Amino acid sequence: MDPNPTNFPILSYVMSKLPSIGRKTAAPDEFDIEQPQNLPQPPPEPHFDITERMPHLTDPKVINAMQSAVADVSQTRSMLKTLGERPFHELVDTAKVKLAEIEAELSKRLEELVLSPRPPEMERQDWRSDLAVKEDECRKAVEKEKEEYKALIALDELHEAYEKMLKDAEQRLEKIYETAVAGGDVESIEQASGSELKEEVNEEVIGILQEALGKSVERVDLSGRQLRILPEAFGKLRSLIMLNLSNNQLTVIPDSIASLENLEELHLSSNLLESLPDSIGLLFSLKILDISGNKLVTLPDSICHCRSLVELDAGFNKLSYLPTNIGYELVNLKRLSLSFNKLRSLPTSVGEMKSLRLLDVHFNELHGLPRSFGNLTNLEILNLSNNFSDLTKLPDTIGDLINLKELDLSNNQIHELPDTISRLDNLTVLKLDENPLVIPPKEVVVEGVEAVKAYMIKRRLDILLAEEPQIMLEEMGQTPTGLVTRSTSWLSGAVSNIFGTVAGYLGGEAKSDADHYLNQQL
Repeated sequence: MDPNPTNFPILSYVMSKLPSIGRKTAAPDEFDIEQPQNLPQPPPEPHFDITERMPHLTDPKVINAMQSAVADVSQTRSMLKTLGERPFHELVDTAKVKLAEIEAELSKRLEELVLSPRPPEMERQDWRSDLAVKEDECRKAVEKEKEEYKALIALDELHEAYEKMLKDAEQRLEKIYETAVAGGDVESIEQASGSELKEEVNEEVIGILQEALGKSVERVDLSGRQLRILPEAFGKLRSLIMLNLSNNQLTVIPDSIASLENLEELHLSSNLLESLPDSIGLLFSLKILDISGNKLVTLPDSICHCRSLVELDAGFNKLSYLPTNIGYELVNLKRLSLSFNKLRSLPTSVGEMKSLRLLDVHFNELHGLPRSFGNLTNLEILNLSNNFSDLTKLPDTIGDLINLKELDLSNNQIHELPDTISRLDNLTVLKLDENPLVIPPKEVVVEGVEAVKAYMIKRRLDILLAEEPQIMLEEMGQTPTGLVTRSTSWLSGAVSNIFGTVAGYLGGEAKSDADHYLNQQL
């Protein structure tokens, strides 16, 4: 839960120098309290050149002025360490849905109670008291049912608040440092509120706007202009089809962009955007959206309404999750690039992106893939590389990606490939470097993708034949001969496509040898 030095360099430095901020014990975060003799010194700090770039950080006065700015951060960090990791976004959304369902059910029950007829033998006062008791019991039962979901949502909100606190603290520390460099009173920053610098709109942008307003301009390229502000007036260029604002210094996109009803391409890469406006969901004609190389932490749920999207590049950001319903809405998406983010999971709805041809999620923190992933039957290129220690296995449904041509699984912690990978008849590129693979073994992997398929087919056959036939007979009610025939029939197509490879792997010299071996097994 410590601040990342890359994202919060000053805050990380100050907290490493002041480990007792917000704590009264002797640096419990720095060593094992049960074995202090083994770690008498704090672990080495991550190396970053913050003091080389900011030499004033070694000034005790500056450090002391920063102390109060990180006190709350330190206390919250301690609490988050106890609570653990942030829950997956899809779980949080599910919890919110469950809460809404529970509330709706409660309203229904209470309405039934109120409308229920009074028994003739019961006095009106007694009947009302009885209703009040039943209502109270109903509410208590519902509150108990809601506790689990509320706790999950509260934990997520706590993590979100902590992230905001880190960002605010870093900004405060920057102001303190800038004041120290300018020779001002660093302690006065604590009382002063940050004032926004008024930016002037680029003259070139004004000229383009004035010219475009008198014409039906369809394409505007303002890339690499060091722009800090995009005027609201851009929303008046309704004839625009392509707008390129990449390689600038934009921190905000105005809501007026929603007025560009004919816009098909929007390029916002390499800016300083931390969020996108909700109004982006009104760009119903948008086909290409490039938001790579920004500081985006989330995508607005409204982006799901851009149903015409064919390409979406959100790489090189800080995304930790995707909108839960993104797959249900962006059904026309063909290329989705999410590399270099912090995604821990993909929503179940991603399996509904039936048009997807390319999916790139390398350099993330994926813990796995949803089983619905197998529904992406048009997927041709899948890059899951460099998820490192987080990605340890693949779902069996990956074998349903019948059009997959390239699969990159390098630099993960996968020990075993699913047997179903042998069904990927169109797979020609399979990268498995830097995985602790046991199945298939390395000597098979080095032989190439066809050798891997052959190995997995043989392994599946061996497993089927080793299973206890009596148990399967009881479950399926078939004769032994019929059972084996049924169990292995799905393999015949795959085997026929790669008989030559199977023969080579098993040591056979010709197709007839492979046939003979497999016929024995089948």
